[in-house]
Order: sequence, then structure tokens, then C-alpha cells
Amino acid sequence: MSRIGYKVVTLPAGVEVKQNGNDVTVKGPKGELTRTFADIITMKVDGTEVSFTRPSDDSKVKAIHGTTRANFANMVEGVTDGFKKTLKLVGVGYRAQLQGKKLIMNVGYSNPVEFDGREGVSVEVPDNTTVILSGISKQQVGDYAAEIRGIRPPEPYKGKGIRYEGEQVRRKEGKTGK
Repeated sequence: MSRIGYKVVTLPAGVEVKQNGNDVTVKGPKGELTRTFADIITMKVDGTEVSFTRPSDDSKVKAIHGTTRANFANMVEGVTDGFKKTLKLVGVGYRAQLQGKKLIMNVGYSNPVEFDGREGVSVEVPDNTTVILSGISKQQVGDYAAEIRGIRPPEPYKGKGIRYEGEQVRRKEGKTGK
């Protein structure tokens, strides 16, 4: 059983936490994040340490306890270091380019696929087959990366598609001709 909710979050230098009821704001060198947490979990800020307590040992309350602590820790990490996802385009003729804030990808369809920029997520295209997404919110960066990957997920026969950097794609054996 995980007891992640009981772990104390240590605030790095330059990070401020403000609590207004259930709304928690974390401010750091890279920016500011605000999130509304469940009212059943109590947050206590003690200098540079933040702890979370729960009123009972009910299984749903335990789950919210751990989730609240993990989300808060991600907010602290986001405003200090930020988050980054790298996508690789694998396939003949698959390429990406950036025009202003618009990401344009050719991934095997008859027309290119276009993505408008998203608030809080910056997009870089260092080469034709690499897209780097970065931002302070882990949820926004991950959602945008999943949305882009969903255009052409890797297929198991040739391995073509959009994949996360370091992702292993299980390959299947094709048909054998007689």
C-alpha cells in the first residue's frame, strides 16, 4: 500500500505557497500555478515544509490524499524546473515544422496536420523529426503531447508513427507468404 500522502514536500528557495480555502497558488522562478484541491484533505505549511493530512482511513479518502500530495509536488517541481516531453516522428516522409506558433506535421495523410499553439506550453522543432514540448504544468504538457501523439500512434508492424522519446514499441511479425 502506498503512503505517498504522508511524505512531506520540501519547498526549494524562491518558491511561495498561498492558500485561499481550497485554492492553492504556488509561485516560483518559472511562473505561477493555481489549483483547487479537495476540501477533505488538510494542507499545512510549516516554513519550507508542506504536509497533508486526511480525516479517515476510507479507501477513497486515501486515494485523494495521495493524489493531492502528488499534484502539489508536481506544481512545486513545475515552477522550479518545468516539464518537458520529446516526441519523435518515425516514418518515411514524416516531418514537422513550426510556422509562428503553429505546429505543422506531415505524417502520412493527404494533407498536413496543424496544431495551434497552446497557452502555457512552448513548442520547439530542433530538426524535422523531433518535437519538444515544455511548460510549467505537467498536466498541460502531457495532454498536449498525448493529443499530438494521437494523430498517428506507432503501429506494431513497421513501427511508423509519433512516439515519445525512449518509448518501446512492441513489434509484430507480419504475414508469411507461402
